[in-house]
Amino acid sequence: MRVLLVDDEHELVCALAERLGFRGVRADYAVSAEQALELARATAYDIAVLDVKMPGMGGLELHQKLRELQPDLRAVFLTGHGSELDFAAGAARGEAYLVKPVGIEVLMETFARIVGAANGPGGQKP
Repeated sequence: MRVLLVDDEHELVCALAERLGFRGVRADYAVSAEQALELARATAYDIAVLDVKMPGMGGLELHQKLRELQPDLRAVFLTGHGSELDFAAGAARGEAYLVKPVGIEVLMETFARIVGAANGPGGQKP
């Protein structure tokens, strides 16, 4: 599984990428939407974990742009201070909407659920 992590908090996203790596997940990270788009132009990802509130372009808008590059990309939205409106938008567009700080096991379970659902019944790709 290949994951793109996007959060403007460098220490958080770097540590998260490292912790996912220890669990066998290939994770790249970006600290801005622009950097995330550059990575997505060069590498195919299964899942993008997007911070909803970032300077400039937030996670909801970034998700739309990433899907233009990679239509099958799944999204998990993270927020530390989301509103009900953000939750409704994120839940409608993504496969999960989680509140920071999110535990690594919760994130791993979320990935497993998303990948299993994408592969169809029995976890096999159609």
